[in-house]
This record gives sequence, structure tokens and C-alpha cells, in this order.
Amino acid sequence: MPFTFSPIGIIRSPYSDKFGIPRQPGLVTAGSAYLELLPDFAREEAFKGIEGFSHVWLIFVFHDACLTAGWRPTVRPPRLGGRERVGVFASRAPYRPNPIGISAVEHLGLERNPTGLRLRLRGVDLLDGTPVLDLKPYVPYADAPPGVRSGFAVDGAAAHDWAVAFSPAAAAGVAAADPDGRRQLRLLIEQVLAQDPRPGYMDRYPGRAGFALRLYDLRVHWQVQGRTALVTAVGPDAAW
Repeated sequence: MPFTFSPIGIIRSPYSDKFGIPRQPGLVTAGSAYLELLPDFAREEAFKGIEGFSHVWLIFVFHDACLTAGWRPTVRPPRLGGRERVGVFASRAPYRPNPIGISAVEHLGLERNPTGLRLRLRGVDLLDGTPVLDLKPYVPYADAPPGVRSGFAVDGAAAHDWAVAFSPAAAAGVAAADPDGRRQLRLLIEQVLAQDPRPGYMDRYPGRAGFALRLYDLRVHWQVQGRTALVTAVGPDAAW
């Protein structure tokens, strides 16, 4: 029988576009992210005791396009270069019979501001605006048992050996967009690009060197130069 769920909150993250989102949680720790609780759930007593846990599981909905795209029995994981197919139930791909995902992220505590109650997060891999259905504490003895196997997702946390450099114009753009450093914008860009956010099938297009992605309300342009990602421009998205 069908079930109906209502979100408890909405994710606010730097990732305003799917391109550039880390492929797993915890790979990019810079940048501010929050779970903004909806009014019915913005109650401190519902989080009593959460301060004893460093991480939480977020149960969320793949809301962007996936709800209408339908499910696929096989998918091409980026971990396999986007060329080899595996079963959808052997992957974390969004095109599922029910577009639900899970993500283990670090939480940094509750804070109340004029708009309501929110939970500060770090290491988020979710699109800005993602609806969250529930959260549960991460319990290491049960959630990370010894002797587990990781299939094709070996060394999933390992970054690519890319260097990230900034042109003078890009460095000036970062300084203008994040003058007090609160957004950790430069570090965020470095961490995102170090993971090589390009699709796994990019080896089919060896001549393409220029790319762009969105973070917050900004557009970040970069070029691939050997094993270096050179950031060439950073500026307001509306300016491009």
C-alpha cells in the first residue's frame, strides 16, 4: 500500500546545482550547511541528547527531477567511470523505485535565529532545497561493523591527486564574494575541484578543458591543465 510522508525540514547548502555536489558525504567539509526545521518540528526537546552524537543520518528525498524521471533497474555509477552498469540496488543512484536517500553527516549543534530553529551540519552532499524526512543518530558500533565489504566503492573517500590553483582574477573574485572568509569559499572551491566533479565519461571528450559550476549564488569557472584545475573566474551567477 502507498505511504505518505511529510518533510521535517529543508537542507540549505552551498550546492545550488547538481554539478559539483560531492559524490559522498564527508568528502568536502568547507562551506556552511543547515537543516532548517519546519515549524511543527522546530522544538528543542525533540533533539534532547543529540549533543552526545557527532554524526547523524539524514533520510531525504531526491527531489530535483528524480521524482518524475522514474526508476531504472541498472545505472552507471561514477565510481566505475560511468561506463559499467550495476543494479540500482547495488548503488546509491537517485533513480530508484522510491527516490529516497541516506547521508551520514557531522552535526555541529542547534541554533535558533529569527527565522526558526536549524541544525548546523558539515560534510553535506545534498542539493540546496533538499527535503529531509527524518534524522537519526549515527551509532558506530552498529552502523560501522568490522569486516564489512565495500564492493566496487573502494577508497571512496580518497581525493584525486589534482592540484587546484587560482588565477589573479579568480582570487579577486573570491575575495569580493567572501570578504570576511565566513563562507570558506576558497577552501570550498579547492575541496570540490580536488574531487574532480566531472562526469566519469569525460575521457570520451579529451579536447574539452573548460568547465563551470555553481556554489551558493556564484559561478566558478575552471580549466583542466594536466593534473591541475586552474580556477579562472569566480563571480555572481547573474553576471554570466
